[in-house]
Amino acid sequence: MNAPATPSRAVTVLVTRRVAPGAVAGFEAAMAGMIDAATHFPGHLGGQLVRPGEAGSGDEPLLYHVVFAFDNDAHLAAWQDSPERSHWLAQVAPHTVGAQEMRRVSGLDYWFAPAGSTTKAPPPRWKVAVVTWLGIFPTVLLLFLTVAPLLADWPLVPRTMVITVLVVVLMTWVVAPRLTRWLAGWLHARP
Repeated sequence: MNAPATPSRAVTVLVTRRVAPGAVAGFEAAMAGMIDAATHFPGHLGGQLVRPGEAGSGDEPLLYHVVFAFDNDAHLAAWQDSPERSHWLAQVAPHTVGAQEMRRVSGLDYWFAPAGSTTKAPPPRWKVAVVTWLGIFPTVLLLFLTVAPLLADWPLVPRTMVITVLVVVLMTWVVAPRLTRWLAGWLHARP
């Protein structure tokens, strides 16, 4: 009897690049092309350029972060080994200084990666679960008290869609970054 297959998990790649002074426009144009090219690959879940000064970017000028998400390792590998990606890497290279730093994470682990870290392991899953709940519970409660009454006459699916989109946005850019910063000592404590 064959063992059941392990379900594949979404994989997020975080890439950090330092842009050469005066090369921001060229870098951003090349990255926009790369992000667009990735959208045509199977399993692509999203891509985003995080500019210096944006939430979660850190305070270092000319240090950019790029996020790519795919539904599994095989689809990510297909993108990473593709001629299209190689083409866009060649377009990006003249606008950057030094080597890129890349970090792969799966699931919600990227919320819990220490800022600027490319080598530190994510915290244990039980800690991720606790902090995720600490963020989601008050966020959902707040939305049910404030937004849900405004949507009371809407059908169930659109109501649920609006609430869940707001939960994801708030968790990703507001709640999770703060919780992980406040609880960093506990999340990344050595056993």
